[in-house]
Amino acid sequence: MLSEFRSRVVAHGLEERVLDLLLERLQTLNLVQAGGSQRTDSTHIVAAVRDLNRLELVGESVRAALNALAAACPEWVDQVLVVEDWSHRYADRIDNWRLPASKTKQHELALHYATDGYTLLQAVYAPSSPAWLRELPAVQTLRIVLLQHYIRTPDRNGRLRIRRRERAEDNGDGLPPAPIRLASPYDTDTRWSAKRETFWNGYKLHVSETCHPQADGDRPARPNIITNVTTTASTLPDTKALEPIHQSLQHRGLLPARHYLDSGYPSAELIVSSARTYGLALITPVLLDTSHQAKAQQGFAAHDFAIDWDRKRAVCPAGKISATWNDVIQEGVAKTVVAFAALDCIPCPAKEQCTSSRKGRRLSLYPRELTEAIRTARAQQQDGTWQRDYALRAGIEGTIRQATHTTGLRRTRYRGLAKTHLDHTTSAVALNLMGLSGS
Repeated sequence: MLSEFRSRVVAHGLEERVLDLLLERLQTLNLVQAGGSQRTDSTHIVAAVRDLNRLELVGESVRAALNALAAACPEWVDQVLVVEDWSHRYADRIDNWRLPASKTKQHELALHYATDGYTLLQAVYAPSSPAWLRELPAVQTLRIVLLQHYIRTPDRNGRLRIRRRERAEDNGDGLPPAPIRLASPYDTDTRWSAKRETFWNGYKLHVSETCHPQADGDRPARPNIITNVTTTASTLPDTKALEPIHQSLQHRGLLPARHYLDSGYPSAELIVSSARTYGLALITPVLLDTSHQAKAQQGFAAHDFAIDWDRKRAVCPAGKISATWNDVIQEGVAKTVVAFAALDCIPCPAKEQCTSSRKGRRLSLYPRELTEAIRTARAQQQDGTWQRDYALRAGIEGTIRQATHTTGLRRTRYRGLAKTHLDHTTSAVALNLMGLSGS
C-alpha cells in the first residue's frame, strides 16, 4: 500500500507538497522569509541497486527482460522462446555466480549475452508477436543497453557480426558518455559518477537552508530552515543545478538576498544572471586567474591590464595601447581577443614579465558584464572581511551530515529519480521539525 501511495504521489507531481506546506506555515509564523542569507551544498547519494560491471549489466538486462516477458505473457514465452541453455544461464542473478577470470572467457560470455539479447528482441519485434510486448520497460532497457555496449556490422556473407564497444576507440564506436549510459536495468535514472576520491552509482542531492550570522558563542535568534532540496543525476555539474534551485526558491517566495556557495557552483554567467534575474548576490569563491603569470604571482596577469570597453582598447601596465580588438566565438563562447603590436612588445623592457610570445601580448576576454563581474569577485575574495563572511557557508556541511546520519539519505530507499526526490523532501521536512522542536 505504501509503495502504491508513493507511486500516486509521484504520478501527480506532488513530491514537494509536504515541504511546501511546512514552509508556507513557517512563513506565516515569521520563522522563514525571503531575503536574508541562505547556503547550498551537494552530496552524493548511492542508488538502491547492486553495482554491476559491463558484463554483468548486459547479462542482467537480458535476465530482467526475460522475467518481465514471462510475467506479462507466459504463454508467448513458452511457445516462442525455446532456448535450452537460457533457463540455466538466467535462472539466478548474474552477479550471484563467479564470472570467468580469463579475459578471453569474459569476452566470449559477453558475446553470448549479446547474442541472447538480440535473439530475444528479434522474437519480441516479430510480426506475429503481440505489439504491446515491445512497450515493456525491461524490453526497452535491453534495447538501450545493447545499443550502448555493442555494434552489429554485416560481414562478407551478409551475416551480422557482433562486437563490443571499447573505451579506447576513437573512431566513433566507443562507449557513450556517462550522463546517458545506463548503470542498472532496475533503475534507469542512476548513473556512475566521480568527485575527487568518491566514486559512486546513484544521484546527487543539493540542500539549501537559511543561515544567520552570529557572534562567537551566541545562539542564532532563529533556527536554520531547509528551504529546498534538489535531486539530480549524479553526472550533472553543480553549475547546472543552480538555476533550478533558484527557480524553486522563487516559486516558494523564499529567494535569498545573499546565497553562499562553494566553488563548484559559480561561473561568470551565473553571477551576472542571478543578480539580473533574481536580484541576489552569489557569495562564492570564483576561480582565480589561471595564466602562468597569475599562478607564479610574477609578471603582468590579465587583471593588470586596463580595459576601455567604450573605446574598444586595452592599456598594458607599461602604457602601450592595444593594436586590434576582435569579437570572436571560441568553443561556442562569445569572447573578445585583444592583441598588442609586436613593435610595442618586442622592445619593451618589461616583455619578460608579460609574455613569452615572439609576437605581441594577447588577451582573451569574456563580454564586458562577465569580465567586470569576475574581476570584482576575485578582488573581493582577497579581502579578509570577505573571508570571514564566507565562513558562514561551512554550516551547511553539518546539516548534510545530520541528514545522512539521522535519515539515512546516503543510500536511497527507492528506485528512480522521482521517488528518490520524494524521499529527500520528506527527510527535509523531518529535519526541519527536529530543528524547530529543539529551538
